[in-house]
Amino acid sequence: MKFSKLQATGNDFILVDARTMEREWSKLARAMCDRHFGVGADGLILVHNSTSADLKMRLFNSDGSEAEVSGNGLRCFAKYAMEKGLTGKRSSQAGQSNRSVTIETLSGVRKVKAYRSGNKVARAEVNMGLPRFQQELIPVNVQVDIIPILDYPLMVDGKKLTLSILSMGNPHAVTFLSRPVADFPLADIGPKVERHPMFPQRTNFEAARVLSRGKIEARVWERGVGETLACGSGASAIAVAARLLDYVNRQIDIILIGGTLTVSWDMIGEVLLSGPVEEVFTGEWPEKRS
Repeated sequence: MKFSKLQATGNDFILVDARTMEREWSKLARAMCDRHFGVGADGLILVHNSTSADLKMRLFNSDGSEAEVSGNGLRCFAKYAMEKGLTGKRSSQAGQSNRSVTIETLSGVRKVKAYRSGNKVARAEVNMGLPRFQQELIPVNVQVDIIPILDYPLMVDGKKLTLSILSMGNPHAVTFLSRPVADFPLADIGPKVERHPMFPQRTNFEAARVLSRGKIEARVWERGVGETLACGSGASAIAVAARLLDYVNRQIDIILIGGTLTVSWDMIGEVLLSGPVEEVFTGEWPEKRS
């Protein structure tokens, strides 16, 4: 089985053209994503045919669970599909500096605009859709009188967190810190927030610090993965929460361990996420291990 490994600000994925394949994808994701005995990645992304978009994306986390969406995953998907001509929109067509592709996900159809450098896609912008704030759409089990849910108090291991809770097609809980994010005990707190009973489908958790009206530093604990070098939907959630709290302006650079993502939101419409994307290597996975 042929695969490609791509990364977007250090968030790495294995991509497979699965349009004519059937496998135990959850089991395969656990095997392929293992960083010692497999290829090593945060997730396995599958390309499928779609009746509502150019193509369909399925994403399995490294623990085998299926995720609704990933901003960085969508950017990797667009590069992979366009460079291989799977959309009929090969990025190297003469005179085309950028092309768009629509991708069906579990959280709806997303549009990705890809930007070329030579005949390769070097950067991509994802329309992440509208943020969702209603408890049942996140989902989160809390009783509040006002939405969006901002600065919701939660005690974890004797540590008081204030969470801004929303969905970017998948659930997110964002806490803003006054100290550098490098000092935050994410490895201890992250899994406990992820699996807290208030989140029936678990949650992604972001620890962020505002540096200026245009910059935020952050670390991300991804549901089903652990700490990752970057997270597109997490960066989007951070930007939305920061805008609602009036910490930042419309366009924000989210500085993550793996690099910087740019998020734009006008507090009315859809969230736009952009950043670099590159192929790391290609290979073949032995069929006997599938």
